Amino acid sequence: MDDSLSSELDKLTDAVLASYDTDPRTRRIDDAFLPSHGRIVKLVDLLRQLLFPGYFTAKVLTRHNVRFHVGTLLEEIQTVLTDQVAHCICSDDHPSCDACSAAGPCHHKAQRIAQQFLDRIPSIRDALALDAQAAYDGDPAAKNIAEVIYCYPGFYAVTIYRIAHELWNLGVPLMARIMSEHAHSVTGCDIHPAARIGRSFFIDHATGVVIGETSRIGDNVKIYQGVTLGAKSFPKDERGRVIKGLQRHPTIENRVTIYANATILGGQTVVGQGATVAGNTFITESVTADSVAEITPPEVKVRAKKARRVES
Repeated sequence: MDDSLSSELDKLTDAVLASYDTDPRTRRIDDAFLPSHGRIVKLVDLLRQLLFPGYFTAKVLTRHNVRFHVGTLLEEIQTVLTDQVAHCICSDDHPSCDACSAAGPCHHKAQRIAQQFLDRIPSIRDALALDAQAAYDGDPAAKNIAEVIYCYPGFYAVTIYRIAHELWNLGVPLMARIMSEHAHSVTGCDIHPAARIGRSFFIDHATGVVIGETSRIGDNVKIYQGVTLGAKSFPKDERGRVIKGLQRHPTIENRVTIYANATILGGQTVVGQGATVAGNTFITESVTADSVAEITPPEVKVRAKKARRVES
């Protein structure tokens, strides 16, 4: 490298370092090591193997080898999960500490959380079995449940939601958000891990669906692509900052169907059980049970094309 280029690189280095000092909000120097996005995505893959045995493995599972397979998988999951949870705890609770050792408080707390999460695997499997059945029952194009598990982006998004929601409840919000944003990037479906979603939930097509943090969804709900469960407004404190922790998103009761591109906004908005929300409907007020909410269809006019003039 010639002297002039080296000098320019030195100047650029100094300028970048100065920018770090100018605005420390976007830097992490002398802070705890953050969890690995790649390792957490790998953890999602391992958990899917555990949740759906025989679907995503590289070998045939039989009654003779499944116990060994599950035991080996659980050991790997526990190791990765504990390690990444520890990094999440360090970055949240002790942002200026060095990476905790295996004997440190963050690691011990992470071990407890990892074990609590793994204890919930059977209940997560039960919920996902109902979700898969709901997808099969609700989509005439589905040939079998295997197709749903393998191929449906909505089911993938719901699977990651079920995992991330448990981690959110166990006090690991950063990992939960990393998982949910991974699902968002893959499927186009954005489900906040803090949302509360009941049993037998089906998202058809998935793309463009947004389910906000404080949404409440009952059992046997089906929604289509482009649906938004969002906030109508953001109350602010006396300093003009958004007040966090309030319910800003709607409540959807049992047996509701919401068709494509409907928008439902507001923390006080309730869609009553058994209701149907038609496509492209914009709702900011509650909908009574067993009713249909729809917009008046626009008038469609069809006219003949004008004949083109042929130049001589």
